[in-house]
Amino acid sequence: MQKPEIKEKAIAYRKKGYSYSMISQLLNHAVSKSTLSDWLYDMPYSPNKKVRERINKALLKSAQFNRNKKKKNIKHMKELARRDIGKISYRDLFFLGLGLYLGEGTKIREYIRIINSDPDIIKLAIRWLYDACGLKTKNIRMYIHTYPDNDIEETINFWSKITKIPRSQFGKTQVDIRKNKSLKKHRKLPYGTAHITVRSCGEEQFGVNLHRRIIGWIEESMKQLT
Repeated sequence: MQKPEIKEKAIAYRKKGYSYSMISQLLNHAVSKSTLSDWLYDMPYSPNKKVRERINKALLKSAQFNRNKKKKNIKHMKELARRDIGKISYRDLFFLGLGLYLGEGTKIREYIRIINSDPDIIKLAIRWLYDACGLKTKNIRMYIHTYPDNDIEETINFWSKITKIPRSQFGKTQVDIRKNKSLKKHRKLPYGTAHITVRSCGEEQFGVNLHRRIIGWIEESMKQLT
C-alpha cells in the first residue's frame, strides 16, 4: 500500500472518529502515530463509540489501580504505625487522655466536661477518667446535644450502649432548633454530640480539686515541653 493510499485511509478513519492508536492498528501499523499526528492534527475530531468505550475502560482500570495502590499504602502505613505504638502503657494512656482534655475539655470553669461527637473519643475520655483520674461509673453524668433530624430515644440509647453509662445518669437532652443552621451539616452528626460531666458524689477529690489537678497536669506538661 502506497503512502497516499495509506493517508487517504487514515483520513477516512479519522472522520469516523478513530483515535491515532486505533487508526495505526487498522492500518496494520504501516504508519506511526507521530506521522498520523502530522497528517491529521488540523482535522475536527469527535471520538466514536468504540473510542469512548476504550477511554472509559482505561479510566476504570486506572482508577482501580489507584484504589488498589492507595489501599496497599494505607495498610502498610498502618502496620508501621502499629509497630511504632507497640503496647500502650498506663503512662501512654495518661498523656493521651491529657492531650484529649487539653483539646476537648473545659479549662476555664472549675468543673470537668468533655464534649465530642466521635464515639471512640468519648470512650477514650471515659477510660481516662476511670483509669487516670480514679472515677467510677457513678461519677459520670451524660448530656446529649441533638439536632432536629436526630431521634432522641435512639440517640440516648446509642450513647448509653457506647459508654455503658445507665440511662438514669443522662441529663435533659438539648435540641438545637436554630433555623439558620447550614443544610450542609444535615445528618453529619447522626447521634449529636455527647457531653461528659463529672460529679463528685460527696468525694472531695473528685470535685473542684480534680479539675484543678488536671489543669496542673496540663500546665506542668506544657512548661516542660515549650
